[in-house]
Amino acid sequence: MTDEDDRRDVRSEAEGAVPNEKQAVTPGEDAAEDRANGSAPGAGGAAGDMGASRDEDGSDAPAEESGKDGKQGSFWKELPILIGVALVLALVIKAFAVQAFYIPSASMENTLQIGDRVLVNKIVYHTRDVRRGDIVVFNGLDSWDPEVQVAEPTNPISKAFHWIGGAFGVVPGEKDYIKRVIGTPGDHVKCCDSQGRMTVNGAPLDERSYLFTDPVTGERNKPSNEPFDVTVQPGNLWVMGDHREVSYDSRQHRGDPGGGAIPENRVIGRAFVIVWPVNRIGTLPIPKTFEQPALNAAGALLPATPFALGLAGAIPITLLNRRLRLRLRRTRRRLTP
Repeated sequence: MTDEDDRRDVRSEAEGAVPNEKQAVTPGEDAAEDRANGSAPGAGGAAGDMGASRDEDGSDAPAEESGKDGKQGSFWKELPILIGVALVLALVIKAFAVQAFYIPSASMENTLQIGDRVLVNKIVYHTRDVRRGDIVVFNGLDSWDPEVQVAEPTNPISKAFHWIGGAFGVVPGEKDYIKRVIGTPGDHVKCCDSQGRMTVNGAPLDERSYLFTDPVTGERNKPSNEPFDVTVQPGNLWVMGDHREVSYDSRQHRGDPGGGAIPENRVIGRAFVIVWPVNRIGTLPIPKTFEQPALNAAGALLPATPFALGLAGAIPITLLNRRLRLRLRRTRRRLTP
C-alpha cells in the first residue's frame, strides 16, 4: 500500500467518526428527544388524553358535560325531599299562623269575589277579641248548611288531593264560612231605623263602603230585606254577608241555638288580605263606621283580650303569694332565738 492510500484511509476514518460522535448522546438527552418527538413511553397516551378531553376550541367539553349530568341527577334526587319539606312547613304554618281560603260564593260581594284567595290570620284572636267589622272565617260544622254544595270525592287519592287543596286554599273548605262581624257579645243589633239603616246599640251604621253594588245598574243592596231585632248573647257573634240579598247568614239562623249568632270559639281567624288573582290583591281593613264611639253602649260587653284576662287573674294571685311569704318570714323570726 502506498503513502497515498494510507492518507485516504485516515481521512475516511476521520470523516466517519463525526456521525458516530453525534449519535453518542447521554440518556437524559435521549429521553428529551423522545419526548419532543412524542415517542417516549406514556407520551402518546398523555397526548391522547389531552386531545380527548378538549374539543376543537380547546375547552374541556366532556368533563363539563359529565359535571352537568351529575348536578342534574342530584337535583332530581333532592326534588322530592324539597317538596316534602315545603309541604310540612306549609302545613305547620296553616295549623298555627296563616291559612289560605278559597271564596266559593257571592255572599261577600263586592268585597270578595268568587274565586278570590284570602289569607286568614289565626293568631290575632289570641292577642285581642273579635271586633265589629272584622271579616272572619269560621267553622259551621253541624250548625250551618254549606252555601255551595261541593261533591266529596270517593277515591282515596282524590280525597287526599282535595284535602291538600283545601289546606292551601285551592278548593273551598267543606264547612268553612266567611262573613263580616256586625255584633259582638252584648250588642243590640236592629234593622232598620226610620231611615232604613241598621243600628248597633242605637248607633246607625254607614254601610255604603262595603254593601254590594250592582256593577250594571249601580243599585246598592239594602242593609236587610227582612227586619230583625236581636241582642247578641255572651260568647257569640252576629255575622252577615256584604251581598245581603244572597247571603245566608245570622238572619236566617235565628231559630237555631244562639238566636242566629255563631260561637266565638268556632272562629278560625280574620281574613286580612286578598292574594289572588293578581289584579285584586289588597288588604281587608275594618270600615270606619265601626270605629264610632257610640257603638260601645253600656249594654255592650267591653272587649277583654286573653292577655288582659290573664293579667287580671295574675294580680290577686301575686298579692296573695306576697302576703303568705311575709307571714312566713314573721313566723320564722319569732321562732328564731
